[in-house]
Amino acid sequence: MSKSILTKRLSGIQPPATLTLSTKAAQLKSQGRQIVNMAVGEPDFDTPQRIRAAAIEAMNNGQTRYTPTPGTLALRQAIVAKLKRENGLSYTPEQIVVSSGAKQALNNVLSAIVEDGDEVIIPTPYWVSYADMVAFCGGVVVPIECPIEQSYRLKPEQLRAKLGPRVKAIMLNSPSNPSGAMYSLEELVAIGDVIREFPNVIVISDDIYEHVLVSDKPMLNLANACPDLADRVVVVNGVSKAYAMTGWRIGYSASLGDLHTSFELVQAQTTGPINAIAQAAAIEALNHSAELVAPMASAYRERHTAMCAALKGVRGIDFIPSEGSFYLFVKVEEAIEHLFKFGLLKEKTDMALSHLLLDQEGLAVVPGSAFGSPGYLRLSFAASLEEIEEACVRLKRICQLQ
Repeated sequence: MSKSILTKRLSGIQPPATLTLSTKAAQLKSQGRQIVNMAVGEPDFDTPQRIRAAAIEAMNNGQTRYTPTPGTLALRQAIVAKLKRENGLSYTPEQIVVSSGAKQALNNVLSAIVEDGDEVIIPTPYWVSYADMVAFCGGVVVPIECPIEQSYRLKPEQLRAKLGPRVKAIMLNSPSNPSGAMYSLEELVAIGDVIREFPNVIVISDDIYEHVLVSDKPMLNLANACPDLADRVVVVNGVSKAYAMTGWRIGYSASLGDLHTSFELVQAQTTGPINAIAQAAAIEALNHSAELVAPMASAYRERHTAMCAALKGVRGIDFIPSEGSFYLFVKVEEAIEHLFKFGLLKEKTDMALSHLLLDQEGLAVVPGSAFGSPGYLRLSFAASLEEIEEACVRLKRICQLQ
């Protein structure tokens, strides 16, 4: 069938690089190659047993039919309780919209507020899907570079320079995928001072890595830091990362005022109600958060420490420790320059380096250009200590070639 029937809006959308490289890694593995996959973006743990048991109980009790579009009342009440208990934020169940993962929640929000030509500010590096989601809604991405030299965090003066009458929203992701950076209270207050000058701008706070912390820094969002701006903050979260429930597909948005009615409308006419059994499982996860999260969080900290130690001093690589998420974002511009000089790379790009690592060393990573930051690599430490050690050995071996 001719591609001419496809919309122009779709023509600029590309498959996520994370998926592309993971697929190639899986193909090589099926051919017998020993692949170490540091490109994966999900926990390597199984969903905790008590969550699985809650799902089985829900099925046995007949919870297998359509639910209300925004989610079951029981789950929305559990989310309200969680947001109050863990984040100090107050919502009603009506202000919660449960979705098929946080990704759909983000899409609901953008579809409801972004019109053709509207601008959305996104600090880089950013999660791979942000830019394409904005573009698919007809919006214009306004990237703001936040390199390693500023610890991957947005500065107030950068934000003020980009805000204008066409800006509809700002995306903030803390802890960040891919950088692992987190905003402090002081930094959020300073950002809030700028946003306060632009009353028509919405802040979309992507908090999906909230419980994946590898430092002692507390997780905060703009609604915590600036309570007077809470009605302009849409909090997006879910159960995928914290509870090893990526395949269950449960996310949600929380917003004050009546914004939720528009998000619910978008969902009602796209996917409709969310999986009833997964919703029951999510209630169990949220109601027992502390005991379920702690063992995995401890393991991520140990793995993060191991990866940082293994990469310290490797030629051509620069990095700062992550604060949250299960990623380390490393600057590899010097390594790329070196490998290109000796003819080992055909192009001076992070994508070329990623393919060299996969083809020659069987190491799967994600290039920083997929996150809007060329010259970097994202390494996942959602893997065993043995895999992390082997991955770092392979990366070091490539960087030492000449």
